[in-house]
Amino acid sequence: MFDIIPSIWLINGKCVRLKRGDFTTQEVISNNPLEIAQPFEEHGIRWLHLVDLDGARRGEPKNYHILEAISGYTSLKVDYSGGVSTDGDVLKSLEYGAYSITAASVAASYPERFSQWIMSYGREKIFLAADTNPVDHKIKVRGWTKKTEIDLFDHIQFFYERGLKYLKCSDVTRDGVMEGPNFDLYKEIVEKFPGIRVAASGGVRSIDDFKKLKDIGVTAVVFGRAYFEGKITLKDLDQFMAEHGN
Repeated sequence: MFDIIPSIWLINGKCVRLKRGDFTTQEVISNNPLEIAQPFEEHGIRWLHLVDLDGARRGEPKNYHILEAISGYTSLKVDYSGGVSTDGDVLKSLEYGAYSITAASVAASYPERFSQWIMSYGREKIFLAADTNPVDHKIKVRGWTKKTEIDLFDHIQFFYERGLKYLKCSDVTRDGVMEGPNFDLYKEIVEKFPGIRVAASGGVRSIDDFKKLKDIGVTAVVFGRAYFEGKITLKDLDQFMAEHGN
């Protein structure tokens, strides 16, 4: 199974897009994220990655009402991300309808807490976001506004040994600029960590990128800007799913 996962990024309850995670490049796409999400469901998409950028910057989720609306009015499996840092945040996210949560900052700052979440809530509910600049492979957190000294591969290895099943990885230099995914990075991750389900995020330009990622063993792709700019259409998604049995 190869999952294609549209991504909606939220600031102040609005759907936005950024370039390379830079908040100064913010563009509002829609004031109604639910209207953005619904066509994906209608075309057989199963997942949605919902990123609470307010939460990511402030260290606690801020857009639960959008999560509740999308999970309540669609059948999409919503993976919620952005500021989830306590057990209370996890429980509240699940109560508001998240199918799973993806966390980055808490895993970097409190790795044992995140490891415990994997055990307590289960491998199908707790996903790791490991986002990096390939120049140095250091982990970036807080909506990519803060760089750590944690090595990407050491970071993944730590949680791999503790049962991690789902990993979302972004090359932050490629996010929102449609210059193509970092295929070499994803290939290296897939080879180093057999069994992990890797979702590639950042740089997707077209359906051809989906095919290349699938061929190297990535199990999901997260995309946004290419769709919002018309480079990937709902018809393209229909065709890909028909050809690849999604």
